[in-house]
Amino acid sequence: MTANVSSDINKSDNKSLLTGILLIVLGVIAIAVPTVSTIFAETWVAVILASAGFAKLFYAYNTRQSGGFLWKLLLGVLYIATGIMLLIYPSTGIFTLTLLLGSFLLTEGVFELILAFKLRPQQNWTWVLGDGIITLVLGAMIWFQWPFDAPWVIGTLLGVSILFSGVSRLMLSWNRSNLNNPDQAAGAA
Repeated sequence: MTANVSSDINKSDNKSLLTGILLIVLGVIAIAVPTVSTIFAETWVAVILASAGFAKLFYAYNTRQSGGFLWKLLLGVLYIATGIMLLIYPSTGIFTLTLLLGSFLLTEGVFELILAFKLRPQQNWTWVLGDGIITLVLGAMIWFQWPFDAPWVIGTLLGVSILFSGVSRLMLSWNRSNLNNPDQAAGAA
């Protein structure tokens, strides 16, 4: 029984390890070709919006007796129209999404700074302050570079996120495999 459990853990660790490596490779590719990554992300948002619109139409039809049918229908049509517009005019979608991202980061940065000063009496409040400053600077960089940064910024940020997800998955699986195999961990040290 112990051998089966150990075998299952090793298979799980190997899958997690491979997933981490795959995410790292995909993150590096996304960073290396950020324009392609940006277009991919914009297209993905378009497909999600259009799909959500069809789901909203289905919901509107199924709940037509409960009231608000017209508003549910219009909301579904809005989602579908937005998704289709993003698919037809991807460059406009990329510019819009980049501007929204910059605006979001600026707003989040301001809120983080306010929160940091509200937390000032607490220990480690400077971490929130640092987060607010970095987020505000990133938002300002996107805003003041817009529209010139639009083709690459979303793809680059997406790539960095995927890369760090891969690294964290890799490190977690590596740590688990060392915990499951203490003899190897001791030999490595």
